[in-house]
Amino acid sequence: MKSVPSISSQIDENKIFKIINKNFSKLAPSYYKLISNWFIRAYHVFEDIDKYLIVVYLINKDFVFFRRHAIVIDFETFFREKTLEIEKINISDISKDLQIPKESVRRKVYELEKKGVIKKFKKKIFIDRTVISKYFPANNRITTLNEVSSLLYEFNKLLKEENEISKTFEIHQITSSLKENYTFCWYQFNKFLFIFTNRWRAEVKDLETFCIGFLVMLNAADNKNFRVKDLNLKTFQKLAMSADKTGLNAMSISEITGIPRPTVVRKVKYLINNDYLAINEKKLISVNIRGLAFKRSTNLQDKNMLSLSNFIYRVFNKIKVINSN
Repeated sequence: MKSVPSISSQIDENKIFKIINKNFSKLAPSYYKLISNWFIRAYHVFEDIDKYLIVVYLINKDFVFFRRHAIVIDFETFFREKTLEIEKINISDISKDLQIPKESVRRKVYELEKKGVIKKFKKKIFIDRTVISKYFPANNRITTLNEVSSLLYEFNKLLKEENEISKTFEIHQITSSLKENYTFCWYQFNKFLFIFTNRWRAEVKDLETFCIGFLVMLNAADNKNFRVKDLNLKTFQKLAMSADKTGLNAMSISEITGIPRPTVVRKVKYLINNDYLAINEKKLISVNIRGLAFKRSTNLQDKNMLSLSNFIYRVFNKIKVINSN
């Protein structure tokens, strides 16, 4: 029989931020992989990240409803139905919450209706998962869930190193808990995601541009010289922003992201002109954040680490309560 969990057993949110800040280089590979792959998969669905984000936003309205009424639905149950009823579509709310111009939202919602992703029956509105599956294979949901599990697993190892917990959870325990508490955990993930996308959209104008820049950053973070170092967030930022001297070419970026090469070239040019990337004589693109761009991006990343800490605080403590009793 499980015992009543102790309030004092939870991991404090401020402590989580300090641990992430102190050990960021250990968490960076799983964090960067999760973010980069999410954006790439999102683009592959409709070749438009904003359009996919709108679908996520509409589905998340159900998660908000479940949370309001203390309902938690597991992964298998949630995805068992072919359709999902959603609340009414409010163009103004979507525009405000996702920071997408109202007319763009209106046009994208209309295009989603034409594709059959959004369906209306009398006064009810549905998301048709069978139509989404034509664009987005079901196993990609598992992939994202596994990547979130990997991030939490790496974090829980840091907790053990910092003597905040006496034992680490196995990755299968974390995955199982995420599935068992799917609507709660994914509400928290989406909350983080919406804040994250809004911040970067304001900085680099659109999410495809961010996706390209972040892929180049991931390439730098995956540098073998980085993986063996124990760096805090500030040191990691300074080194990573000019770490990769090899770089990627436009064709490789296009093949990885699915974004057409001419679009990649145009958006890379924007990032170079705004002091985020550099390109050498071999046409290889690398991270080279400097000047005001460096100041803005480090400030933005600091804010995102606070948001990440909040996400981990909410979700990891949920897992800890379940698996510790």
